[in-house]
Amino acid sequence: MDIISKIIIAIDGYSSCGKSTMAKTLAKAIGYIYIDSGAMYRAVALYCIKNQLIRENPIDLEKLKQLLPSICIGFKSNATGESETYLNGINVERDIRSLDVAQAASLVSAIPFVREAMVKLQQHMGQSKGIVMDGRDIGTVVFPHAELKIFVTASPEIRAKRRFAEMAAVNHNITFEEVLANVIERDNRDTQRKASPLRKADDALVLDNSYLSIDEQFQWLLNAYQNTIHTTQQWS
Repeated sequence: MDIISKIIIAIDGYSSCGKSTMAKTLAKAIGYIYIDSGAMYRAVALYCIKNQLIRENPIDLEKLKQLLPSICIGFKSNATGESETYLNGINVERDIRSLDVAQAASLVSAIPFVREAMVKLQQHMGQSKGIVMDGRDIGTVVFPHAELKIFVTASPEIRAKRRFAEMAAVNHNITFEEVLANVIERDNRDTQRKASPLRKADDALVLDNSYLSIDEQFQWLLNAYQNTIHTTQQWS
């Protein structure tokens, strides 16, 4: 693929919409690099939990600000070509997917200096284009000039059902009610936070995948990508 064809694809939306899965699939299909921005905040949250910076609700902001420069977050491909998250050289892909880390990540992601540090890192990763990145503010803050912006949504109940099926496989004590409450709580935090709240970019395409199959969703994404590439080349 030539340089002129490479674009930045920003996928934003609510939690448990399957943004990461669709971003990974699309990136693999078109030969782009996938970057999981949400995993970066989860990695910071995991660091906070392991280092006892989170006690009940308050976060030790001064200590976190002091330690943040020493937190190294990166991505490496495993044997099957899937991207996995590393925190200070340790694979934490499984650890960051727990409910505790998800709740902590929602708190951590609302801290302005944490978001500033992660945004700088994300923007550095996207300098060469040819990337697909998903998160909460990719199209509004990280890459406001991304050529293709997608905003994904689905009802809280459907998202909780998906999340519950995923989590119940590793935690048999979790209940659907707990997961639904977590989804609703995260929605409120993500949309009401002062630092880069979740919102749809004015020029983003909306994808409601509540009742779409995986194949239908992929075809929708591929069509959006191909249309954008066609338009970009026309104006180049």
